[in-house]
Amino acid sequence: MAPTRLDEAAGLTVADVIHAKFSALPASATIGDVREWFAASSHRQMAFLADGERYTGSIFRDELGDDLDPAGPAAEIAVDGPTVAPDEPASRAEELALRTEARRVPVVDRDGRLVGTVAVTPDLQRFCGT
Repeated sequence: MAPTRLDEAAGLTVADVIHAKFSALPASATIGDVREWFAASSHRQMAFLADGERYTGSIFRDELGDDLDPAGPAAEIAVDGPTVAPDEPASRAEELALRTEARRVPVVDRDGRLVGTVAVTPDLQRFCGT
C-alpha cells in the first residue's frame, strides 16, 4: 500500500495510517542504551520505552546531551506524551506529530499498550509506513 497523503486522510483514523513496524527499548534502558539505539540509524528521531507492551515514555534524539551519565536510567528523561489512540482521527495524529522535530507520535491503545507510531514524511506530504 502506498503511503497515505495527508491531504487525503479526511475520515481516516490513526489505525488507518499507523506504522506498526517499530521497535521499543525496555523501560529499564540506560542513557547509553538509547544513544546506541539512535546511533544505529540516522532515521531514528524518537525512542519509545516500554515495560513489556506497556508504553512508559518517549525520548527525542536531541534530548541526549553529552552531560548525561550513560549509566543513568533513560526513563528519567523520557516524556509520557503526547500519545494518540488507534481510534482517534488521523488528523489528530498529524497535528501531534507535526508539533515535534521528530514528526512522530506514539500510538497507545486504551489499555496503555504501545501499538505503533504515526510519522509524517520529511516533505510533510504523507504518513510514513501506511
